[in-house]
Amino acid sequence: MDKIKTEEDILLVAKPDRRLISKVPDKEKLRSNIDRRRVKGNEDPNDISTLVENEKMGRRYLVNYDVSIRYVSNGKEVTCLAKGVDISTTGMLLEVSPEVARGLSLASKIKLKFVITPGSMPEGYEMKVDIAAHYIRFDKNAEGKTLCGVEFIESLAQYATKKKNWYMLSAASFFLFFITACILLMRAESVLYFKFNKILYMYSIIAATFLLTRYLFGSFYRPVPIDKDFTPGVTIIVPCFNEEQWIQRTILGCINQDYPIHKLEVIVVDDCSNDKSVEKIKEIVEELKIKEQRYDIENRLHYIVQETNAGKREALAKGALMAQHELIVFVDSDSFLDPFAIRNIVQPFKDTKMGGVSGRTDVANTYTNALTKMQAVRYYIAFRIMKAAESYFDAVTCLSGPLSCYRKDLLVKYMDDWLNQRFLGEKATFGDDRSMTNFILRENRTGYQDTAICNTVVPNTYNVFLKQQLRWKRSWLRESLIAAGFMWKKEPFMALSFYMGVLVPLLAPIIVIYNLIYIPIAHRVFPFTFIIGIFLMALLMSMAQLFLRRSSTWIYGLWFCLYYEAVLLWQMPIAWVTFWKTTWGTRMTPADLAELLKKNRKKQERA
Repeated sequence: MDKIKTEEDILLVAKPDRRLISKVPDKEKLRSNIDRRRVKGNEDPNDISTLVENEKMGRRYLVNYDVSIRYVSNGKEVTCLAKGVDISTTGMLLEVSPEVARGLSLASKIKLKFVITPGSMPEGYEMKVDIAAHYIRFDKNAEGKTLCGVEFIESLAQYATKKKNWYMLSAASFFLFFITACILLMRAESVLYFKFNKILYMYSIIAATFLLTRYLFGSFYRPVPIDKDFTPGVTIIVPCFNEEQWIQRTILGCINQDYPIHKLEVIVVDDCSNDKSVEKIKEIVEELKIKEQRYDIENRLHYIVQETNAGKREALAKGALMAQHELIVFVDSDSFLDPFAIRNIVQPFKDTKMGGVSGRTDVANTYTNALTKMQAVRYYIAFRIMKAAESYFDAVTCLSGPLSCYRKDLLVKYMDDWLNQRFLGEKATFGDDRSMTNFILRENRTGYQDTAICNTVVPNTYNVFLKQQLRWKRSWLRESLIAAGFMWKKEPFMALSFYMGVLVPLLAPIIVIYNLIYIPIAHRVFPFTFIIGIFLMALLMSMAQLFLRRSSTWIYGLWFCLYYEAVLLWQMPIAWVTFWKTTWGTRMTPADLAELLKKNRKKQERA
């Protein structure tokens, strides 16, 4: 990430555990990963999916809520205020006076009122809460403050379903049906008027068909369920370059996995960072070796530092060649794995023809500002709808960098071609995920596992965001042209969808200019239908976000689509004429340094 930030990122603050790696299976079986406060009916110890769900429900987050308490003790109703200290979906820790703590311990009824603010719990939980609870215990902390633990009568997930999900689902379902019907009617109009402007109406039909079929096939997608007995060996590779802010958290997320100890290792490859990344890596590795000796950290967590900055691909390749296990997971250095990410991402490899799998990437800093909220919606739809639709046909076209898994034998097979990839004579320095996906996809299947989740930090300034998007468009253009040479061999529906997906964004700038500038000037007709079409496409994304996630961020789907049409769309023509460039733009790689020196030299010559 770029070092220049205009504001501090807002991330979920999980309550720290006294153990650095609290989710790693205890080989001595002296403790369990599962929170004690389980929801009734979810107690089957042999059901791994239930255990995962219970663990997620027990995750606690540090908060600072004002909580109104109403309780009945000895037949007397008491109302008072307290401070929420931490919260999970099953209960809450309150800071109260000693008198209130004693009253709660004797209470026959307890009601809590508070507001879950955006960003203090996982996305979708933000809401006003008026819920019943019962007393668990009270104690004093190191500062002498009285803390009282209460358990909700029903989980916050159950409460949300009854309180808000029903009308969110109803509204989203209605609008999804209405939007789809409108788009279909508008495209029927395109068929009727096709003879008057064949190119324009053909484009509109292709664009609508591509979009609606992606949503359709995305709705059919289902992740591969967990088989607790399927645990192939996994090596996680973390390439790092100037990531001092996040690298320790990334390493902890990788090693703190609910996965057999002897089948998981982590290798961090620093690509000659010029900040304090190496110091941070060494610090966390040594701390883990000292504090968590029982988990064989010495043999499971390694780091190497490259002598010169060779690039992300070289860092990944170096780690892959060191890997001991048959599956290799790539994790970006600013991405944080869910404790069950590895257990989930390996499941599709039960299919021996599966070559690579992408996990789901959520935005870690969603609630920082409008830009990050916009990206949160875009990420979710891109993965849960677009990748899911491709996975329905076992042909995901980009196994994304934040979290992806490959068979090691295939990585080794294509490694030389991948490392030495050139396009129009220039060495490829970015788009490593799309590039490797193309190599894998030629002869193997690629999939998406929605239950394998990581959270990544996205740009919170428009300057960095726009540079990132331009780089992505360049790599998309390059790799799409390459993939076009073999995608026709895949399943017909997937192949057709792929070629439509390439054509639509390539021609979009021309279509927008034609509709919004040429038509009004040449024919004096206001482009009402075209604008309505754009709005319907934007609303479709927002309603899908609302339907699937029940999140307050859904409105930013509209903002993303409008921003895309106004700004991001016009990066495509720039990518057309600069897609051979090798600079990143968001960090000072050797290519960026060379470009900077070149610019400075030109300035000096002019002076």
